[in-house]
Amino acid sequence: MRFVARRLGRLLLSLWVLVTAAFAMIHALPGDPVRAALGPTAPVELIQARRAAMGLDDPLWQQYLHYLAGLFTGDLGTSMTSGLPVADVISSRFASTVQMAVLAFLVAVVVSVPLGTLMAVLVRHGRRRGSDLAFTSVSVVLATIPEFLMAVGLVFVFSVTLGWLPVAGKSGPDSYVLPVLALAIGPAFVLARIVRVEMLAVLETDYLRTARAKRLPNQVVYLRHALPNALTTTLTLGGLLLGSLVAGTVLIENVFAWPGLGGTIVSSILAKDYPTVQGVVLVYGVGVLLVNLAVDVALAVVDPRSTIRES
Repeated sequence: MRFVARRLGRLLLSLWVLVTAAFAMIHALPGDPVRAALGPTAPVELIQARRAAMGLDDPLWQQYLHYLAGLFTGDLGTSMTSGLPVADVISSRFASTVQMAVLAFLVAVVVSVPLGTLMAVLVRHGRRRGSDLAFTSVSVVLATIPEFLMAVGLVFVFSVTLGWLPVAGKSGPDSYVLPVLALAIGPAFVLARIVRVEMLAVLETDYLRTARAKRLPNQVVYLRHALPNALTTTLTLGGLLLGSLVAGTVLIENVFAWPGLGGTIVSSILAKDYPTVQGVVLVYGVGVLLVNLAVDVALAVVDPRSTIRES
């Protein structure tokens, strides 16, 4: 419980830093958001009245305190472009972003864990050096390709050339395939390499030698004894990758015209819609922080020694 309490304290501190940094950076952007929202032909009187109504003429510290007070009541403000509450704008697109990120994470885990385990079993004791070199080379290349470039390549091959999948939009199950793959391929091969390294180390431990000496079936040795002990580091980095997948949806959603928060934040930045940008940044930040908290707690459950080392 002390470990969880410390993590919650860090979460609240990180959340305050996130809110403050987002507020400061958004208000540092050049240009008048009210003018951008009303258009270049709007009368000066209307612009001044809108600025006064939104509190933009108040000192910056007053705007900051007003924003913090609104967060405690669940009020994220009102969009300058649509006039809708920011909470409603986010809730209408939140599910699409979460679906893409979670599906990409599941694909990355389902691909990486079996692939990394298989490669460790095949290449242990220096066997099959050619296969090991091929796996390492391919995984490095795929892991370093930027997500947006991966997305463009997938669109060109499977949509433009072969015509198998839709180019953009969210129209059905097949429309998930390319965005999820573009988001998952890189992390999948990063995790696969980590699983391979961890599994190779576990396979050389004394308790694995004892399990093999007892003539246990290979599936019992690898799946029951080796894999759980190899997944501790993978669990930690997998959680971090989930956080990066959530942030990576911004680029992917704009490539595929996906109706999620990624397109919302880009259009809001261009329109200087301060409340919407702050709200979306807050949602992304809270998502990443909660994922990290969940990973820390899960790691403490799997390996209680991690909590002792921090005491």
